[in-house]
Amino acid sequence: MIRPLLGALLATVPVLAMAAPRSEVLLDKGWQVRLDPADAEAVRAHPRAAKWLPATVPGVVQADLVAHKVVADPFVGLNEAQVQWAGRSDWIYRLPLEANAALLSRGHVELVFEGLDTFATVTVNGSEVLSADNAHRRWRVDVRHLLKPGANEVLIRFRSPLKVLQPRVLPLENPLPGEYDSVFGDEPEGRQTSPYIRKPKYHYGWDWGPRILNIGPNGPVRIEAWDDARIDVVRVQQEAISAAEARIAAEVEIVADKDGEAEVGASAIGPDGATAASGTRKVHLVAGRNRVLVPLAIASPRLWYPAGFGDQPLYSVRTSLKVKDEVVDGAVRSTGLRTVELLREADANGRGFQLKINGLPIFMKGANLIPFDSFQTRVTTQRMAAILGDAKAANMNMVRIWGGGHYLPDAFYDAADRLGLMVWQDFMFGGAVTPHDREFRESVRIEAEEQVDRVQAHPSIVIWAGNNEVLSGWETWSDRVAFKKRVGADEQERVGVGMAILFNQVLRDAAERRDADVPYWPGSPSTNYEGRPDVDGDGDRHYWDVWGGKKPVEAYLETCPRFMSEYGLQAMPVMPTIRSFAGPGDLEITSPVMRAHQKFMRGQGQERLLHYIEQRYRAPRDFADFVYLTQAMQADGIALGALHHRACNPVTSGSLYWQLNDVWPGASWSSVDYYGRWKALHFAARRFFAPLAIAAGRKADGMTEVSLVSDRTAPLDAQWRLRIVSVEGKERVVGGGNATVAPLSASRVGTFDDAALFGSDDKRTSFAVAEMLVDGKVVSRALVSALPEKAMALPDPGLTTAWTTAPDGKPRLTVTAARLARGLWIGFGALDASASDNFVDLLPGESVTVEVTSKASPAALRKALELRHLGESRR
Repeated sequence: MIRPLLGALLATVPVLAMAAPRSEVLLDKGWQVRLDPADAEAVRAHPRAAKWLPATVPGVVQADLVAHKVVADPFVGLNEAQVQWAGRSDWIYRLPLEANAALLSRGHVELVFEGLDTFATVTVNGSEVLSADNAHRRWRVDVRHLLKPGANEVLIRFRSPLKVLQPRVLPLENPLPGEYDSVFGDEPEGRQTSPYIRKPKYHYGWDWGPRILNIGPNGPVRIEAWDDARIDVVRVQQEAISAAEARIAAEVEIVADKDGEAEVGASAIGPDGATAASGTRKVHLVAGRNRVLVPLAIASPRLWYPAGFGDQPLYSVRTSLKVKDEVVDGAVRSTGLRTVELLREADANGRGFQLKINGLPIFMKGANLIPFDSFQTRVTTQRMAAILGDAKAANMNMVRIWGGGHYLPDAFYDAADRLGLMVWQDFMFGGAVTPHDREFRESVRIEAEEQVDRVQAHPSIVIWAGNNEVLSGWETWSDRVAFKKRVGADEQERVGVGMAILFNQVLRDAAERRDADVPYWPGSPSTNYEGRPDVDGDGDRHYWDVWGGKKPVEAYLETCPRFMSEYGLQAMPVMPTIRSFAGPGDLEITSPVMRAHQKFMRGQGQERLLHYIEQRYRAPRDFADFVYLTQAMQADGIALGALHHRACNPVTSGSLYWQLNDVWPGASWSSVDYYGRWKALHFAARRFFAPLAIAAGRKADGMTEVSLVSDRTAPLDAQWRLRIVSVEGKERVVGGGNATVAPLSASRVGTFDDAALFGSDDKRTSFAVAEMLVDGKVVSRALVSALPEKAMALPDPGLTTAWTTAPDGKPRLTVTAARLARGLWIGFGALDASASDNFVDLLPGESVTVEVTSKASPAALRKALELRHLGESRR
């Protein structure tokens, strides 16, 4: 029972001799925050922050400072530097709390914190009740004995993580290798505190986001009042699923304060709202923790399927706890019924990595998901659902929750369940080498068990992974290699064994015991401790030779990995997003503001973008052209890689590009920027992740392989054709035919060298056009050129436009090309407007019609319209 105000709880809690229902009240109003007066240096430097300010809870100090204009928005200009002092300072939150006799009559009155980031001490009426040191954990403490009738006060004192950890880290001769060094001088290079703290790693800065060391109560705070017993955890365990019957169990953990009799009930409510199964168990509770299993058998279950393979019917499992014939507690878990298998079969290529859902060997298509914001507590349910909706709109069926962030709220998984998006769930380890002491591992064990318990009922979660790049980094990264050489064999073994215990025992145990129907994988990339990680032939792969190693994008075509869980290319966001953080004078490729919002290699990513643009395209004519070309390069490159991965099926079973979303506005690998605006890549993803696709990749040796790809679960009768089309419209047929594509597979239909493909045609003005047809209709197209676009004679395509109004009232634009329009981008400059389709190739004589979404008037849209393409950018 959730009450909005504590007063409501106090007014409704009865004073009874028998057990009464557990009551909850959310403590989200009335909080204040200020600098800790003991932090004298910070108080002198920032007198406004030394006074009590209204605080948002859940929340973080930095977001409140921005909201109250104590600091400027760190997302704008060069302001990131101006907020750094907040993470180096100590803070106090306070909440006045009224208590009456009704509340104090309860057997237990507990303060529950769903998150404290990170080093926090909580006092009630001046008495310390808990000390927290893990931002990923729940903290619970009984405060009934400290509360008094009338006014009470809760204080949370947060210490800066740097102040707590630097006295420990700085004296170390060989501190553990971390992630990214600070650019603000608050941590010496190579002496990072991040390995030693359980806190979101991206707060320390990453190569796509700012350094903002969040401090504050990062989860909901509530009071729970109860008497004899309460439900602490409900897990939904799927024991056996078939078409005839689903055998599941409600696994209920109960905390009791005394021995006694109780009744535990459970029921499964079907998608239609009817009760599908129910059961009860009479149990004898003992003081402390009790585990009760209530089996449920559901006849003719409706199975949950990933997007594109079936429906997403959801069941709810409702549990109740009766003591002395009164229901004293209850809980509801939403779930779906499905089976998950991870197949690791050996073959001629190595060892596979194939996920099967309900027996279907599904090719995983999607992207990596990073935190939605530098301030996680201001992310709304609607914003998370919108990003996941964008993923599904681009024909994705999986997102990987990257391990350097934080565990996402239940609402995220609810949305993924509804949309049919599978979730690869990392535990929160971003890359730093981990401490090997028992105390650290015990804190992680509690964290992991709590987080698995919280979300394991969601059918969208199909794999748990222990970390991001910790295992592969330990093997090959230069700072790790140097660290191992410095510390010697004994310390190297202690650190390595400590990580193996953490990732192969502690986290594996938490996942496999508490979510038994979902496979566990010790890291990404990994080979499950059966060989060297991050290889093509076994396990999952993070491939960064392209971009990080500066290889051309054609290197994606050189191998068929078993599962590509990371690969990527950067691009700038669209101009309206750039104008949100940059003024007119900042619109230069290497201006200080652009470098500040380019986190790769401390701003040198701008030169890396130019490297990739000029490798295949042209030198940008101006800043807006640079923005467009980065997006064209990103979209073309990832399309090449993703379609190659799909064509490698069944050797390759997944392709997750880096990355789906952004944590702030700036240059990054995302396909959807911080404000939800699609880059060219996301429009391209909708095509290259489509259920039916044609892949035509020209390798460095001049060989072009053409394959047909089908996600259908039945054989597909298709046709294909290959034409050479000149930029002016002259064409000739090179090849084609009929093909039957097996279910859930790819079929190669031809391999062509340049001589066979282009013959005597002028390679500067000719493209090979590969098309897949079903029932005579083109369902997928790919363009191939023998030369990079910069070496081709791409003409002005002679674009014409026509505006109409769609039935829904939106402006509708048709663009027609007289000649080839390669990479057409329909933009509106700094005006915030988006086309329903974009970054398209138009063959001579073809048109594209899009609806335009904008708050601007039709006249303003017409005036602002900019059509860009790889032949010539023009207004």
